[in-house]
This record gives sequence, structure tokens and C-alpha cells, in this order.
Amino acid sequence: MNFELPEELIEIQRTVRELCQAEVAPRAREWDRTGEFPFAVVKQLAQLGLLGIAVPEAYGGVGLGAMATAVVIEEIARWDGSLALTVASHNGLGQGHILKFGTEAQKQRWIPALARGEKLAAWGLTEPGSGSDASGLTSTAVRRGEGWVLNGAKTFITQGTVGDTFLILALTDPARKQHGITAFVVEKGAPGFTQRRIHDKLGMRSSDTAELHLEDVEVGDDHRIGELHQGFINTLQILDRGRITIGALAVGLGRGALEEARRYALERRAFGKPIAEHQAISFMLADMATEVSAARLLVQRAAALCDAGVRFGREAAMAKLFASEAAMRATSKAIQIHGGYGYTQDFPVERYFRDAKLCEIGEGTSEIQRMVIGRDVLTRGVLV
Repeated sequence: MNFELPEELIEIQRTVRELCQAEVAPRAREWDRTGEFPFAVVKQLAQLGLLGIAVPEAYGGVGLGAMATAVVIEEIARWDGSLALTVASHNGLGQGHILKFGTEAQKQRWIPALARGEKLAAWGLTEPGSGSDASGLTSTAVRRGEGWVLNGAKTFITQGTVGDTFLILALTDPARKQHGITAFVVEKGAPGFTQRRIHDKLGMRSSDTAELHLEDVEVGDDHRIGELHQGFINTLQILDRGRITIGALAVGLGRGALEEARRYALERRAFGKPIAEHQAISFMLADMATEVSAARLLVQRAAALCDAGVRFGREAAMAKLFASEAAMRATSKAIQIHGGYGYTQDFPVERYFRDAKLCEIGEGTSEIQRMVIGRDVLTRGVLV
């Protein structure tokens, strides 16, 4: 069992780190303050192939996998959670759904532009009245001739106004509830399709989040992704992969908090010595380092299983659950170590703290992760 990353991934990690230190770290605070979407840096990431890192080369991607994606997301999140969320959701949700369940013609039609970063993908599941409970979904897709007519609303959609290619989940058989859901691609500019950006979020403020409204939006049957009524089953598989990326994002935020807290603790003096030499501070750093390392191992284990093509749902849920809650503990401790300064925007730890909270909510709340893990433990037993 090898716990070291292969040289190829170390080189990718180094490249992303250098870009983030030069282009992201100096600007992340201002992006957070204004909510500005960082188009220029997203374009730079696209030029490195990071918006198609898990996409096969045949469709314009880099052709790596879940482990490479996790490494990239962690590294970006270390510097800016919002930017990491953009890359994670683009790769794992909208683009990922088409890549996994689309026909060859659909992949050729939509994936290359997404993989090259010429267009951004968004994924529409959550609605104003349904989040964790997909059975509460009310958006509909009704057959009309050779195509479909979509009506409904979505909310908290990442890339909701900056995206170009939207994967929309809608009821095609309302009587069957979640077992009557089908996925469709809706493209920006389609008549009847509108977006409204959501402002003033707690964290992830420069990640674009929006409400989507569909009023008699017409799409052809060639826009239907996957089998009829199989959208919810497909969604569960997409969420399994997405939980790996959110876990990696949480690790990056926790790591950023740890590194910033360590730096501050070595510089700040109290009672005649650096506060790092006080046991109370060193113990907090020890706990943070232990939990961030444990979270990374859980994320990389789930990613390795995914890349191996074996079952990984339980491991992905464990990774996301532990990493997100560890990130909240790490960012809280980082603020404590900074004292009063940690409560200001002069240091990035308060931003990491606000960003980390989303990791306990997005891609399934911590409570949903516990349900997934508990159900699997009861069904398959305790795996050793």
C-alpha cells in the first residue's frame, strides 16, 4: 500500500500551487468582499486542463481521474474555497452527469467545450421546496411531439448565471415521485429559461449561486440524458463522486487554516515568547494537523476506489462527512489561535471558516451522510 502520490500528480499539485500563490492568494479576499466571479483565473485553470481533468482525452480532457481531481480541488481550496467549488461542481456535477450517462453523440456534442473550459456546466437538482428530500421535487418535463416542455424552479445552483450548459432534473412521471425523474440538458439563452443570482451568502461568496426558472422551455429528446425515469438513480451515483470533491475541498480549507494558524503562532508573542510555545496553542495545532491528515486519507481512499471501478459510496460519504466537520473544527481553532485578529478580515482564517460551513451542507448534509453510512453498515456489515 503506497501512501505517496505518483510523480505526475505531485507535478500537477505543484503547478496549481504556484498559480494559486501568484494569482489567487492576492485576490481572494477582494473576490470574497465583492462577490466577483474570477473569470480570468478560471480561464487560466482551463488552460491547464483542470476543467476537464477526469474527462477522457477523446473528448478534450486530460484523462486522469478522481484522485487527480481531489488533489487539484484540495490545492485550490487551500487558497480560495469559492474557486475550488467552481472547479469541483463543473467537473463533478454538470459535466460529470453528461459524461457518465450521455450517449456518444451527446458526449461529442457537449463535453469538449466543457472540458476545455470554453463553457461552464451547472447541475440543477435542488428546488425551493426540496433539497435533501428529492421526493419533494416539483419541476416537470412533459412530452410534446418529439420533445419535452420543462417548467419549474431550481435554487442554490452553482454556476447558475455564469454557466452555459445546465443539467436539469425534472419529473417525467409525477406519480412515481423520485422514481419518475429524468435529466435534461438546457442551454443558456433557451426561450423561457432565466437565472437570478443569489447574493449576500455567508461564505463561498465569489462562487456563482443562482435561482433558475423554467417557463415552457422546449428541448428535443436528444437533450434527455440517460434512461427515462432513471434521473434520481443516476443522481445518487453522481453525488457519490461529488462527495469526494467536496471532501477534498474541505481538506484544502482545513489545511489552509492550519498553515495560517501555524504561521501566526510562530510570529505572535505573548508572555515573553511565541504563542506557538504555549502548550494550549501547540495542542490545538496538533489536533488540527491530525484531523486534516485523517480527512485527506479518507478522501484519497474513496478516490482510489472510484478510480479502480469498485464500489465506493460508503467511503465517499465517510470522507465527506469527516472532512467537512474536521474543516469546521480546524477553521474555528485557527480563529481562536489568531485571537481578536482572527475575527477580522485582515487574516484569511475567518473566510475559511465561513467557506467551510458549506461543506457540511452541499452534496448532502452531514445528517444525510450519516444516513447513507448507517444504511450501508446495516446492509453490508462492518467492512474491515
